[in-house]
Amino acid sequence: MRVAIIGQSTFAGEVYKQLVKDGHKIVGVFTVPDQGSREDPLATVAASDGVDVFKIKSWRKKGVALPDVLEQYMSIEPELNVMPFCTQFIPMEVINHPKNKSICYHPSILPRHRGASSINWTLMCGDKKAGFSIFWADDGLDTGPILLQREVDVDPNDTVDSLYNRFMYPEGIKAMAEAVKLVSDGKAPKITQPAEGATYDPMLNKKELCKINWDQSAEDIHNFIRGLDSSPGAWTVMDGKEVKLFGSKMFSGSSAEGQEVQLEGLTTPGVIHKDGLLLTGKDGKKLNVARISVDGKMMNASKYGAAAETSETVELTAQEQEVAEKMRETWKAILNMDVADDLDFFKAGAGSMDVVRLVEETKEKAGVSLENEDVYMATTFKEFVQVMVLKMRGGDTKPVFEYDAIKMHVNNMDIEFPNQLFIDGQFVDATSGKFLKSINPATEELICDVHAAGKEDVDRAVAAAKKAFYEGPWGTMNARDRGTLIFRLADLMEQHKEELATIETIDSGAVYTLALKTHVGMSIDTWRYFAGWCDKIEGSTIPINNARPNHNLTITKKEPIGVCGLVTPWNYPLMMLSWKMAACLAAGNTVVIKPAQVSPLTALKFAELSVRAGIPPGVISVLPGTGSVCGQAIADHKDVRKLGFTGSTEIGQVIMKSCAVSNLKKVSLELGGKSPFIIFADCDLDKAVRMGMSSVFFNKGENCIAAGRLFVEEAIHDEFVKRVVEECKKMVIGDPLNRGTAHGPQNHKAHFDKLLEYIDIGLKEGATLMYGGKRVDRPGYFLHPTVFTNVEDHMFIAKEESFGPIMVISKFGNGQVEEVVARANNTEYGLASGVMTKDISKALLVSEKLDAGTCFVNTYNKTDVAAPFGGFKQSGFGKDLGREALHEYLKTKTITFEY
Repeated sequence: MRVAIIGQSTFAGEVYKQLVKDGHKIVGVFTVPDQGSREDPLATVAASDGVDVFKIKSWRKKGVALPDVLEQYMSIEPELNVMPFCTQFIPMEVINHPKNKSICYHPSILPRHRGASSINWTLMCGDKKAGFSIFWADDGLDTGPILLQREVDVDPNDTVDSLYNRFMYPEGIKAMAEAVKLVSDGKAPKITQPAEGATYDPMLNKKELCKINWDQSAEDIHNFIRGLDSSPGAWTVMDGKEVKLFGSKMFSGSSAEGQEVQLEGLTTPGVIHKDGLLLTGKDGKKLNVARISVDGKMMNASKYGAAAETSETVELTAQEQEVAEKMRETWKAILNMDVADDLDFFKAGAGSMDVVRLVEETKEKAGVSLENEDVYMATTFKEFVQVMVLKMRGGDTKPVFEYDAIKMHVNNMDIEFPNQLFIDGQFVDATSGKFLKSINPATEELICDVHAAGKEDVDRAVAAAKKAFYEGPWGTMNARDRGTLIFRLADLMEQHKEELATIETIDSGAVYTLALKTHVGMSIDTWRYFAGWCDKIEGSTIPINNARPNHNLTITKKEPIGVCGLVTPWNYPLMMLSWKMAACLAAGNTVVIKPAQVSPLTALKFAELSVRAGIPPGVISVLPGTGSVCGQAIADHKDVRKLGFTGSTEIGQVIMKSCAVSNLKKVSLELGGKSPFIIFADCDLDKAVRMGMSSVFFNKGENCIAAGRLFVEEAIHDEFVKRVVEECKKMVIGDPLNRGTAHGPQNHKAHFDKLLEYIDIGLKEGATLMYGGKRVDRPGYFLHPTVFTNVEDHMFIAKEESFGPIMVISKFGNGQVEEVVARANNTEYGLASGVMTKDISKALLVSEKLDAGTCFVNTYNKTDVAAPFGGFKQSGFGKDLGREALHEYLKTKTITFEY
């Protein structure tokens, strides 16, 4: 079909390209004159194809069509006029001339929001649906019959830019092409617009229309600001100056501390705080503004009134300089003028759609994803290049990350860590105002109060994680780039390993040397291991039967699940976080984690390091809180698609039920254990004693795979017990920060009290206490290593886990291999197991028969980041570590082709 395109903008240029691709002949393009030396993008793309381009200043004079313009138009003989974006009044002689008349794109769901600023008014009026209409042009203003319409839900924080980027622009191009095809095929409908619901909104070209009215609710103010973001901008008077406001979001907290500012017409002063400008509506609710423009210069609202920041200029490498020059050509193509380093993008005439084009071309030519905000904050070419290069290097253009730190001098070093919730890349107060108390178990003294997350905080964190996954850079990032960020995070953890180990020690009671090697050391190894997996997650090709005479091919893709929830225990706070989260992020998911309420501090320090590593906002949220409130809210949340939990079997059952009832979310559980360790008489007895001690007393017995019950063959039983007691007497109990300490305090008082109760039950049931069994006479939750013998199968301590430094020894008869395996398996748990013997046949047989997810032979506690870890039976299902852990955070999609 012979088509004339009337209009302007990048959008019109893309419609032109699509119609050419679809085989239509563009017989002429009518657009606006050049602005200075800057040609409209539609004119540029059409001229490059040799299509006649007419740059019309005006089609009419005093309401009458200009003859010379009409003559130019009539000369091309179109069969259809297509108006993708047109700001000029087109005479009816032109509208009705082609045999198929004229179709026009309008960015609203007509008949609502007729007029030139329709998309702005859609947001300003708080509409829940936005969209566009393609209609048959008539002599009214956006009143012609509808050809087709498309609509989309409006997100609470959508702006004109975000709506255009995710829907109006890409879907509008497709719809214009579809509409032309319907016309060409003779199938295009003409649906009369209803009178009901019709509105006409004025064009926002008058300053007074863009001034904020503060006498309304916070949500109405928010809608007004976002409807004018990024152009022309909602304005007010602040401290006597005209200021434009951008980046508005509803504020869920109660208040913020900062500098008060006066806004004309607003009763309650605004507050400049670390996250922006906090404003209060007539209804008492609040909104937060991220950016403001003062005297034409955009800045972070949080920096208003502060001394100007100075930043060191980044020196470009030869390769970066080459990319910069490519981007200079992009600027030149957009602005149609020579580009000096100090040229301002917007002062040169660029608009919001030019920002979209610049962001897309930067992604294509420089391989980095910028946000529109980056362009608005770096308006000169030199500033833009600096931002782009920082992103190319994996850095962040955001201001220096700061938070209100808890600072201490301990372990001969200065340490600092957060005590707030970590949501959407920032540390924030809990909405409930509630706190947890972090107690040093070695001294029973308060370390600090920690904000306790509630359901509202979980909702905020999940929303941020969902946005980061579906809209943010994380979801579109190259897998290898994701791996680079995770490697950088591991490097930062290593740089801060002494600080992390110190925090872990004071918060959980871990012996510092063990915290350094295992709690932190294995965490770093885990992050590096999974960083290497990021670009090695692959699907497969599958031969299937062909649908003859055609051929078929089936492939599978491994895809991230989405928003994942994690709930981790208190025994290895940082390591349990790392075991689960590293695989989760490597697979491409985003995560909301609730660390243990009694030991959350290393998780919060980790959150700080994640920001410094460049992990985008929303990818990780850390929510200290109680299991009954915060953990339950994560398990119940319908936008969480996977939950990983480590803890008791009883709580695991509750978690699993919640996951099923809420939205059938995928779940993996690492639960309780009563791991048997069988020591045969033909073992290396010296090694068996060492392994037996380690199997029980490692990390003060607060070890999920701790040997809950030792079965010792009768021939060596007494000697084994004697040696174990001697070794227990040698153990140095004391300050966990002391490098010579071998045994530190239990994690918290409630657990300590349960251990004393556990020991009391063992004594009452008739087990023989060989050593320990009582509290150490000093402050702190210190328990002597405890050894029980003569433990019979029916006893409580033979069946139930202590999760503490309590060795439970049972004797078995000489040569009773099958009998002892049956006793070892007579439990509902199946997390780990062990066997000590020099007989390789016996080792192979017993390890095969033991019903547990891990079996150690002639060793114990030998876990590795590459070896999968997880239990059987009521010890749970799913795996941490190793390649198998990735499958817990991936879904498989099958795609079948026919050709």
